[in-house]
Amino acid sequence: MDHARSDLRLAQNRMPGLRLEHLCFHAQQAAEKAVKALMIGRDVEFPYVHDLNVLLSLLADAGEPVPESVRLSRRLTPYAAAARYPGIAERVTEDDHAEAVQLAEGVVRWVRERLQQLRAKENEHV
Repeated sequence: MDHARSDLRLAQNRMPGLRLEHLCFHAQQAAEKAVKALMIGRDVEFPYVHDLNVLLSLLADAGEPVPESVRLSRRLTPYAAAARYPGIAERVTEDDHAEAVQLAEGVVRWVRERLQQLRAKENEHV
């Protein structure tokens, strides 16, 4: 989760001279790393992919109820490549960036809450 929080801070850092594509890449990375942290917490193996839809589907298949608001983060998946390979996607707008940050914040918040719930449950059994 430390990596997810760090990427989220980078995504939120709207400083002059920074490309929105790079900030959206960090939003995608924040969501991806948070989801993988929950997968680790639930002992769910994951493939080394950047596709949030695939990762969230694996979580759901493992019995984790994934809210629709979190499933919307699949919109972030294209940003995993857009910043790395200029010209393959349309230019990112301010609105795109705002949405990407909002989606990533929602995923990170949800995962943090779920991990806290899992820890609390484990402590009940100790």
